[in-house]
Amino acid sequence: MSVNVPEKIDLAKYIEVRLFEDRPHIRGRRVPVATIAYNAATQGWNVAQLAYQFTLSESEVLSALLYYQEHKADIDAQEEAELEKMAEMKRLYGKN
Repeated sequence: MSVNVPEKIDLAKYIEVRLFEDRPHIRGRRVPVATIAYNAATQGWNVAQLAYQFTLSESEVLSALLYYQEHKADIDAQEEAELEKMAEMKRLYGKN
């Protein structure tokens, strides 16, 4: 008996890309996938801690982490562009 494993899992139940200039985020929430993934990496938070910190279900957190792994290069590029845009706004309008 062979098991048919999909190459990619459809995460649309948990992840959407319609807000934040097409930055992926938790469906129905304003929590970007990058925020969850970066906090997992920098804070060392596990799934339960991430769920608690962002008031998400563990399924939402796991979906975000998987989505990040599947789209890492694109998400990292979006976040870098966002940081550059914020730095430019600060340069133009921030206090000196």
